[in-house]
Order: sequence, then structure tokens, then C-alpha cells
Amino acid sequence: MSQTLFTPANLGKIALQNRIVMAPMTRNRAAENGVPTELMAEHYGQRGDAGLIVAEGTWPEVAGQAYCRQPGIETAEHVRGWQRVTDAVHARGGSIVLQIMHSGRIGSHHIKPQGVRSVSSSALQAQGQIWTDAAGMQDFDVPVALSTEEVRQAIAEHAAAAKRAMDAGFDGVELHGTSGYLCMQFMSSGVNQRTDEYGGAVANRVRFAAECLAAMGDAIGADRVGLRLNPGNTYNDTSDENSAATHAELMRQAAKQGIAYLHVMRAVFDPSIDAFKLARENFGESLILNDGFDAQSAEAALQAGEGKAISFARHFIGNPDLVQRMRQGLPLSKFDRKTLYTAGGEGYNDYALATEAQTA
Repeated sequence: MSQTLFTPANLGKIALQNRIVMAPMTRNRAAENGVPTELMAEHYGQRGDAGLIVAEGTWPEVAGQAYCRQPGIETAEHVRGWQRVTDAVHARGGSIVLQIMHSGRIGSHHIKPQGVRSVSSSALQAQGQIWTDAAGMQDFDVPVALSTEEVRQAIAEHAAAAKRAMDAGFDGVELHGTSGYLCMQFMSSGVNQRTDEYGGAVANRVRFAAECLAAMGDAIGADRVGLRLNPGNTYNDTSDENSAATHAELMRQAAKQGIAYLHVMRAVFDPSIDAFKLARENFGESLILNDGFDAQSAEAALQAGEGKAISFARHFIGNPDLVQRMRQGLPLSKFDRKTLYTAGGEGYNDYALATEAQTA
């Protein structure tokens, strides 16, 4: 097998020591106030030989918090916590970007501080429930529709969060544009009922995400900004009359801005969409491809010119030394689903390295 997967690459100004990317994964190990913990620094540091780590979805302001023990990037204390994480990754020679994720209507007042409301493109409650440490499973909040001025304020918060991420030592940021969170709530025709410049036609519905990207690019440089998309995604009660066309429009606008990369997921929600082809045709070559890859299929995709790097999520959970295992063709360890979102180091930092497993 050729070794393209293990060669360096550049995405904008973000340097990758190899083309193996750790995808963002919610793991709920931050402190109650969203400050990254020493556990998180250890976890990301263990995986620092990845070419790039995309740190888990992080709220830019507390109104955007979705989950218990989800990290934030709003305060100086958050910045100091993340600095420990970036230092640990850089010590291993890796690069790391922060995924900025405003959850919008996905969340609960049982999770957020008292008086903090849930917001969205429109005042439509998402169908579904969420776990809260305070009250168990709860329905999603009924959100408040952001006014036009509040939309602009939210965009400014994304730019401020990008600046704070750079203060924390990140190599860049990634805008979370999928999974039913705020960007997707604006994009989706089934959620967005607005009549101002952020609703209606496709160009208007993608405007929020496009303006977030532009503001973040103005703050830290477009060549340090990425975007994560999943055409056809219906997660968290979202729907769109033509998801492929909507995503293609946002891809084209992102390409015009000269952002560092597009992180695109396979369209498992709608197999009629070839998400990777859609991305190449409307964004270009600076793609991170995600979902369902192993070392062999990742190498084949890179050699075929389908993307510049491949991201892995599940494989990185149980294999902190995933790069070494793939390079040497070693078997991969399985992970424990029961500890994916629990507090503490169990099922987070206690997975054995290949050398340790062989010794045992």
C-alpha cells in the first residue's frame, strides 16, 4: 500500500504532519461551567500525532450550549483551559483547530444558567429530548426567534470566539454547519420561517453561516477557518426541500471566501446525494472526507484525488495511537459505548496503546 496517508499536507495556513484527522466528538468531560479539564488535555495530547485534531463542538456564548459538561470558548477561564489542551497537542507535533458550535434550539434550560434562553432562526421547538444532569431526559426548549439585530450579534460572537480560540493556541477554527444546530436551523427550509434577509430563498437561508465564516475570517484570517457540512442530514429534527442545492450554495460562497478547508461527511441520511462529488464540484480540492473509512479506503480516496485528508472519529476513541496502528497495519481496539458521555477518565483516557496491549 502506498503511503499518501502519512505524508504532510497544508490546508490553508494549517500544517498537517500527516493526512489522518481526528474528527470532532462530543465527550462531555469539561467542567460544569464549560472550562476544559486536565482530563481533556491528557485525552487530546494522547492523540497528538494525528495530522490534525478538530476539537469537539464548543459554544461561543452560553446561549449556544447544548449539552451538560460541554466546553465553551467565551471566558478567559475557558481560554486558559484550552491552552493546556493545545500545548499538549503541539508538544506531540500535531495541529489542532476548535470546532465552534452554536446549538440554537437544541438544548434545555436545565443545562444553561438561569435566565439564559434557547434561540433559533424561528420559534419552532425541535421534536426530541436531551439528557440533563439536573432533571434527566427533557424535551428540547421552545426557542425564541432571533431578531435581525440579534442574528448579527450572534455572528459577531462567532468572530469573537475565533479570536479567543487563537489566544488559546489553536491553529484555526471550524464552523459546525450540520447536525441540526444553529447554522443548519437557518439553512433548513423546514425550520427557517423568517421573512428578513436571513430567510426564504436559498441564498438568504445560507447567509447566516456564510456571514459567520466571513466574520471569523476577518478576525483570524480565512486561511485558518474551516467548515463542516453533511448534505442530507436530518439530525435533530431538521429538513430541507433540496438539501443538495442548499449545501452547494453554501459551498460556493465558502469557496469564494478562500477558507482553509471543507470538512464534508458522507450523505448517509440521503444516499441519493454524493456529498464528496458535490463538495469537489462546488468547493474545490481542499477537502477533509469523513465517515466510514479505514486505512485502505482512506488511502484509495487520497490517491484518487477525492480529498486532501481523511477524518476518523470512532477509531480514535479506543485507539489513542491510531496513526501508529494504521502505519504498521496493527489491529484496532474497540471502544466502550457505555462511557462515551460519562464524566471521568474511564473510557476516555484509559485505552491501551498497541505496545501495551501486546505486552499484556
